[in-house]
Amino acid sequence: MAKPQARPYHSPSRRRQADATRQQIVAAARTLLATHGYEGTTIDAIARAAGVAAPTVYAAFGSKRGIVAELIHQARFGPVYDATVTAALATEDPRQRLAFAAKIARTVYEGERAELELLRGVGVVAPELAALEREGELDRREAQRGLVELLAAGGHLREGLDVESARDVLWAMTNRELFRSLVLVRGWPAERYQEWLAGMLAGALLGADGEARKPAKKRR
Repeated sequence: MAKPQARPYHSPSRRRQADATRQQIVAAARTLLATHGYEGTTIDAIARAAGVAAPTVYAAFGSKRGIVAELIHQARFGPVYDATVTAALATEDPRQRLAFAAKIARTVYEGERAELELLRGVGVVAPELAALEREGELDRREAQRGLVELLAAGGHLREGLDVESARDVLWAMTNRELFRSLVLVRGWPAERYQEWLAGMLAGALLGADGEARKPAKKRR
């Protein structure tokens, strides 16, 4: 008789310990990067500062680039982001959902700003940061899927606008460069950007006054 296959054991306490270890590593890495720069910060030094073995750092993040990616991720997607996403998915009002989408964009770009400035200042090369930003853009588009599908399911999308096209519009209008142009270059207050974006999203994606319409057929 075949021996039953052992089931994987997932301990909540182990998960919490692993998360705590990751946070120790990220915090140690940020301090060392600020002090010694990207090239001067080694995995061994990060491990010593975090109080763990170097193989633990590699197991958690794979490389120094992986740690940098986590630094940016945490700056973008903190508690305010989580709370705003939850609120956006909970409301039934399509305009409110898009207002929350505008707030999410502001939260992400404000959150990442200081971290990216630090990383550029400590010598993380532009191509590497650009690659991380490209990866983030793909993740951002996928993260917006649920919101657009809720709008479509409620019949709130503009007539003739299918889900994929609506996802493209939302993704493009909430892009980083628009935030940079208006807030960092033109000096708009972030709150003004958020309010303007909410109105633009409603105009581009919703039917007149947000009224329900039949969902558009998916393009072939």
